[in-house]
Amino acid sequence: MTSSLRLTLAGALLAVIAIPAWAETPVVEMHKDPNCGCCTAWAEHLEAEGFEVRQHETRDMRAVKIEHGVSPGLASCHTAVVDGYVIEGHVPAADIRRLLEERPDVAGLAVPGMPHGSPGMETGRQDDYAVLGWSHDDRTPAIFNEYTQD
Repeated sequence: MTSSLRLTLAGALLAVIAIPAWAETPVVEMHKDPNCGCCTAWAEHLEAEGFEVRQHETRDMRAVKIEHGVSPGLASCHTAVVDGYVIEGHVPAADIRRLLEERPDVAGLAVPGMPHGSPGMETGRQDDYAVLGWSHDDRTPAIFNEYTQD
């Protein structure tokens, strides 16, 4: 084997070993109302960040939220599931990636309401908002991350 071929093979092996963990990110199963454009924009945000998103349209989002343990105080427009975690609303891809890497003991993450400036809600206005984590046993959410416009 020539030294050139050895270097090529070594480089290829290093490239495979160096693939980041998020490259194997599980599929995001997103439930949304068929008429919601901001939900589609959020899915596009995730796809641009390397996630695969499967969109499921339903007119009964209330039933989806109940099924996944999303309380009214955490609710937004769409509900998704990724690797066993519930993602409610306009949660940034970076927070989902962190959730999947750290694997905290939470049911999921939520961005309640539809804050301007969150992924999928780029309206030109910027609201402060928090990404909340919650568990099914304790419905009191905790701040997972905050976005402020200071």
